[in-house]
Amino acid sequence: MCASASAVASETSTETETATTGYEQEDASSSQPSSTDQPALSEEEQYWAWARNLWEQLDPKTGEILLPDAGATLNVPESFYFLDGKDAETVLVEIWGNPPGQNVLGMLFPAGSTPFDDDSWGVSVEYEQEGYVSDEDAQDIDYSDLLSQMQEDTRLASQSRQSQGYESIELVGWAAAPFYDAQTHKMHWAKELQFGGQELNTLNYNIRVLGRKGVLVLNFIAGIEQQGLVEENLETVLNLAEFDDGSRYADFDPDLDQVAAYGLGALVAGKVVAKTGFFALALVFLKKFGVFILLAVGGLIKALWGRKKS
Repeated sequence: MCASASAVASETSTETETATTGYEQEDASSSQPSSTDQPALSEEEQYWAWARNLWEQLDPKTGEILLPDAGATLNVPESFYFLDGKDAETVLVEIWGNPPGQNVLGMLFPAGSTPFDDDSWGVSVEYEQEGYVSDEDAQDIDYSDLLSQMQEDTRLASQSRQSQGYESIELVGWAAAPFYDAQTHKMHWAKELQFGGQELNTLNYNIRVLGRKGVLVLNFIAGIEQQGLVEENLETVLNLAEFDDGSRYADFDPDLDQVAAYGLGALVAGKVVAKTGFFALALVFLKKFGVFILLAVGGLIKALWGRKKS
């Protein structure tokens, strides 16, 4: 069932005001509460307060986004919004349940959605300054062999994740085979991933933009069932990311610049990122507060988004 937006707005209107009061009463454990004491927040109210508090801390932006550490610029259209590195870390770790230390420059999200939405998807933005990546081997890479190697590497990484209390991970295969555009020096491909016991697999759709001194890394994080939607937006995301003059691939100077110790094949390996579904998100909340609840997700998203826009 989904709560109406008006019901959600009413329910959340006093959360900030009552959250502290509720917890303080609980800690005080007064044997004779006065008639003016407010009751402790219910489990559902705790979740609403937690989710709304996180969302209200985020600062979505559009337009020209400078990435000085990468020597690049994102021109974010109105169909998307951008969260900076701090906000993106909050999404990836606090909301989507990834290990901390993601070190992203930011994230892109489709306008009108929030990271709390069960069918949300986003694009993480990173920069790897490891030198100029030669594309001379672009036509020689055996992506079937590379996939087998990546699956073994993922299996080993999964063991490490599980030892830290995170879900297991399996690289199922290519959701879209790697493609390199020699004119724009941009590469993209997609991996299908299985996290723990989640019913729906995760899609990591990857973009790499080659530059003079490094690589701009953009990763779509979505459910496998959203692949069509992601591919509809692929061209937009490919076009919004560009290196600045002096940092472009064509600006490479072999007498001055460092050459990366790897080629295009190593770019494809990369890391993987999880996007939790709603029930996994509830488990994240469970770990934080010791409660597990079911919510009217649609109403929550409408309320959060509506309050952010107002």
